[in-house]
Amino acid sequence: MAEMVGMAIREGANVVNIPDTVGYLNPSEYGAIFKYLKENVPDIERVQLSAHCHNDLGMATANTLAAIQNGADQIEGTINGIGERAGNTAIEEVALALETRAEFFGAKTSLTLSEISRTSRLVSKLTGMVVPGNKAIVGANAFAHESGIHQDGMLKEKTTYEIMTPETIGLKESKLVLGKHSGRHAFRDKLSDLGYDLSEEELNTAFSRFKDLADKKKEVSDEDILALIEEKLIDTPEVFILQTIYVTYGNKAVPTAKVIIDAPEAEPIVAEAEGNGSVDAIYNAIDKATGEEVTLGDYSIKSVSRGKDAQGEVHVVLSQGEVAAQGRGLSTDILEASARAYIDALNKLLEKRKTYTKREHASL
Repeated sequence: MAEMVGMAIREGANVVNIPDTVGYLNPSEYGAIFKYLKENVPDIERVQLSAHCHNDLGMATANTLAAIQNGADQIEGTINGIGERAGNTAIEEVALALETRAEFFGAKTSLTLSEISRTSRLVSKLTGMVVPGNKAIVGANAFAHESGIHQDGMLKEKTTYEIMTPETIGLKESKLVLGKHSGRHAFRDKLSDLGYDLSEEELNTAFSRFKDLADKKKEVSDEDILALIEEKLIDTPEVFILQTIYVTYGNKAVPTAKVIIDAPEAEPIVAEAEGNGSVDAIYNAIDKATGEEVTLGDYSIKSVSRGKDAQGEVHVVLSQGEVAAQGRGLSTDILEASARAYIDALNKLLEKRKTYTKREHASL
């Protein structure tokens, strides 16, 4: 390996990556490789020695930190640790380890740590991969203390059980609870506190959606507001717009759904269909209304906030031939969220199909 790295340096490489592609090594083994290369390869200082770890045995972060301790100049990873199989090194874990244990590791990153929480949410929403509650750094429970002993210690001295603060990754303690009687000023202040600076037009749209939600919920949490703001992350042309859904369900009857969908330059489309469940009936009705034949590859749902009136976020993946697209829907009603996610994915699929068709014609 030292010979190969030396050859790469002589040929002009700027970065030499030493990957643990299948996540097999342990920290002492992986760190030793970097130490050996640093000590035995001529002109090793001319390149960035890079670490790339996978998490198959749950040691990606530990291995990456071992590489840093032994001379790695660069690390590769992903937000939330996403990646094939068990995933790659979670960048946020490495960054916070270096920040929290700065004296031990003697290294730091140039990352803006206060953007970690928002970036994690963004990646989760765009990929549809839910972050587990117990995930280090960015999980919902990362800064929650349920144990009586822990709570007592936190009240007396936070550093007893909190080795890092939620503010470090961009989380702030909510001091302002919003509801149906909250005005634009309070809403704007809340957005500013959450790190958003919207234009007047964007604020008007967001406030209108907030008021609609506030009519359905007694209290609107920070998580609810974040979900509202981040729902439309990708500006996709809306070929189809969900207007209304009606669902009939009984445990002794066949579920049926009726949808009314707006289409460009046409009268609203009305369609009815049955299914083996309420969501299936809705999706069959949408297929009938749009005339599109698609395959549902994935369907998942999660609660955005807590309580019986919590918003539900649905994520779906639709495919049509070789083209696939993801869609998300948000609502306090799971069936409505499911329908919105399906329509969102369908619109994105149609847009991607245009691009795919153009490529096919270009290659002929």
